[in-house]
Amino acid sequence: QAQLVESGGGEVQAGGSLRLSCAAPAITFSNYAMGWFRQAPGQEREFVGGISRSGRIINYGDSLKGRSTISRDNAKKSVYLQMNSLKPEDTAVYYCAADLTSSPDRLISRADAYNYWGQGTQVTVSS
Repeated sequence: QAQLVESGGGEVQAGGSLRLSCAAPAITFSNYAMGWFRQAPGQEREFVGGISRSGRIINYGDSLKGRSTISRDNAKKSVYLQMNSLKPEDTAVYYCAADLTSSPDRLISRADAYNYWGQGTQVTVSS
């Protein structure tokens, strides 16, 4: 069973919104900080944002700062990425990732810190 499963991707018009979901059915979810990353063709994987185990620490990367909101629901073993005012340059494959950590307030932006990754979901923003 896949540890992480993303959903909610698709095509939207510029200025539109999407909410991505990441379910973690095979993970002791509360033991993980959760991150969202994206990767466009020819580009490096980029930190979109993340949330600590405790939910107290939420950080965003530069690209979607001010246009996105990350939340988690430990009871549902899910993390969410709400994206608004989307632009064509937001087009990318979006990945959910899980960082096993003993620290309730740890949140790392480096991709190599994460233990598990979803398969990715395509987000396409058209003008």
